[in-house]
Amino acid sequence: MSNKKFIPELFKISPKQSFQLKDFDPDYCDGFKDEKEAKKQLKKDIKLMSKLQYKLYAENKKSLLIVFQAMDAAGKDGAIKHIFSGVNPQGCQVHSFKQPSSNELQHDYLWRHYKKLPERGRIGIFNRSHYENVLITKVHPEFILNENLPEIKSVSDINDNFWDKRYQQINNFEKSISENGTTILKFFLNVSKKEQKNRFLERIENEEKNWKFSSSDMKEREFWNDYQKAYEHAIKKTSTEIAPWYVIPANNKWFTRVAIGKIVVDTLINMNCKVPEISDDERSELKKAKKLLNKE
Repeated sequence: MSNKKFIPELFKISPKQSFQLKDFDPDYCDGFKDEKEAKKQLKKDIKLMSKLQYKLYAENKKSLLIVFQAMDAAGKDGAIKHIFSGVNPQGCQVHSFKQPSSNELQHDYLWRHYKKLPERGRIGIFNRSHYENVLITKVHPEFILNENLPEIKSVSDINDNFWDKRYQQINNFEKSISENGTTILKFFLNVSKKEQKNRFLERIENEEKNWKFSSSDMKEREFWNDYQKAYEHAIKKTSTEIAPWYVIPANNKWFTRVAIGKIVVDTLINMNCKVPEISDDERSELKKAKKLLNKE
């Protein structure tokens, strides 16, 4: 480690904090002397995460929900791939929420997210999440009309009061699942507009990455400032003690990954999961089984 200690709390948004995205540097990477040291630390955390996941799975009483949100090309997919490379697939589920289907639009917007929550003993990862309903819909409020809400007849009906209600609904949703045993972590990968441009160009120029690029990415880039405001408002309104937001610098992928890995490991440690202890009768049965197996 470098002289500057890596402090995950630097990225955590307090519920009472005066929060503005411009105060968070996407290039920040202090706490490690270089990329090599960071990757070494991530490797250690991945190994520890595997052991902690085993305890979570064995105890089968709690679950962990990890939410990833970001602008296009911020590195969500790569972060998930690298950070969770050591966990047992049986105990980890990744869901990427796309545009809602016609069936999903016949229910309230949280319905499809309830269905994908992690079971007890598991880690659930939302690659984009219920927050799309206060992000893309806030930038493009006409999408709200697809929900066929009784009080919304036109875009002009979608006012500040509507969004405040929706933030509160999300807070209530997270409070409910937290009280029933799900720990929640929320990560916003904070990439700069300049870095997004560089990554888009790389996808265009590298034939093996052409498939990652979509013309819609360019269309949404035109709304960059609107999205920044939408993220700022959503994070400010929904970062709570039970479901905190972490604004993670995302211009340097190696730092993004080690920062998130460290926060996930610390959270799993604090969940204090334990492998269940067996009773004396069960222990006696184990001894009998051992004797029988050794006689074979």
